[in-house]
Amino acid sequence: MKKYILLSSLSLFLINCNKKVETTAPAANADSLTDTTATVIDTLGAKSYCYFGVTGKDSVFVSIDDNLGTVTGKMAYKNSEKDSSKGELTGFKSGDTLKLTYEFASEGTTSKRDIFFLQKGASLLEGIGNQKDENGQMKYADEAKVAYKDGQKLETADCTIVSKALK
Repeated sequence: MKKYILLSSLSLFLINCNKKVETTAPAANADSLTDTTATVIDTLGAKSYCYFGVTGKDSVFVSIDDNLGTVTGKMAYKNSEKDSSKGELTGFKSGDTLKLTYEFASEGTTSKRDIFFLQKGASLLEGIGNQKDENGQMKYADEAKVAYKDGQKLETADCTIVSKALK
């Protein structure tokens, strides 16, 4: 009988020793969460850029959103002696070149034309080249012959100013 009592006691002792102690984590309050969270930097989202250029009394305003190479935006030509135009930009980035289609309203009609920009540092250089009409859209006749040295130069600008001009 003593053996059974001794074995039972030893068994209870071993069972109690092997029990896992479960502790509950303290409840976190809202204040402690804000103190310990790190700032998240979005490296994959769209990046916005704004540009402004002046030639004589004429000016150009451009707002561009680059989402991993897919480019959208707005552009406005404000001309002093000719009709101005305002419209949407869509296209893509190929290396350091933005290959865009400018769909705009001018002189009471809606038109489309290709417009290329070379990104060079903090500026955009507009591409100049022969264009041909393809189904109502002006396209570059030969993309390899587009020259950027004589095109209009746009510099980075404050997006709040550019947004006002694009409205």
